[in-house]
Amino acid sequence: MLAAQITEFNAPLTLGQVADPVCPVDGVVLRVLACGVCRSDWHAWNGSDPDVKLGQIPGHEYCGEVIETGAQCRDWKVGDRVIAPFILACNRCPSCAAGHQTTCPTQAVPGFTHPGAFAEYIAVPQADGNLARLPDSIDVTLAAALGCRTTTAWHALTDRAALAPGEWVAVFGTGGVGLSALLLAKAIGARVICVDIVPEKLSFAKSLGADHVVNSAEADAPAAIRDLTGGGAHLAIEALGIETTTRAAMQCLRKLGRMVQVGMPAGKHTEMTLPMDALYSGQLALFGTRGMPGWRYPSLLNMIDAGQVDLSPLVAREITLSQASDEVAAFNGLTPPGVAVITDFSR
Repeated sequence: MLAAQITEFNAPLTLGQVADPVCPVDGVVLRVLACGVCRSDWHAWNGSDPDVKLGQIPGHEYCGEVIETGAQCRDWKVGDRVIAPFILACNRCPSCAAGHQTTCPTQAVPGFTHPGAFAEYIAVPQADGNLARLPDSIDVTLAAALGCRTTTAWHALTDRAALAPGEWVAVFGTGGVGLSALLLAKAIGARVICVDIVPEKLSFAKSLGADHVVNSAEADAPAAIRDLTGGGAHLAIEALGIETTTRAAMQCLRKLGRMVQVGMPAGKHTEMTLPMDALYSGQLALFGTRGMPGWRYPSLLNMIDAGQVDLSPLVAREITLSQASDEVAAFNGLTPPGVAVITDFSR
């Protein structure tokens, strides 16, 4: 099959033929229909993630069509259209039994610990517990864009932070995660302020329904948010994984506010100096989140299928597999609004 591989960190992906995946006995092989290009792929590409070894195929935001099933796979058949979380759980351990598949100690993560979906085909283990059926009404390009950013944002808002209608949400970073958080929070009935340093991204967020936008390169974002909300946000979503925005997210909250760390801290940002006085005096609650269990997919997919939220503006451009390398490298700088999705795996 044709695939793009990381053969050198911080260098163009190598496009070429590799062996087709072997079907797991409890899993499936998918023909990849679409795969998003995510900032997390950039962390893999630049060597920030210790799980990634050279020769890895990146790509963890994917949907596909089942072309082969293992002998122990019961729920899926050839021809089914499916979507998978980027954390593939064992579905047997105590964490999985409790519904916390994202904390599974033996999890497989395509593009990091296992071959990913920048390829024509991908193998998915434990398919019965990990895959979700993709409704016919949801386009595969949009479905791929949901695979990491939108599902992570949905889990952060609804499971970790229990967002309520009418609350103020401050979203730091307007990439795929941030825009997903904006659209989903508005659908829940919250009021949203988006923070970024790129005027084009802030204008885009405003066009998608943000109540206010703040350019943190030109203003004190926490002070502006406290002023706009009459005391501070109820919830802050940090969607970049860097110290500057994590500090600001904590400082923008009102008393008893909540913050969810959605952005992945990597490299120098794995260690941060944070305003613990704000945590103490504000009696804040800080949450970490990573991915979303497969069993929660229907709650999001049904919402989209029913027309309660339109996530199609997330997709900015469709690209070929050979163009993925440039898209990943673009995260070295300031990227344009929206998500790139690979839809052509033939070249």
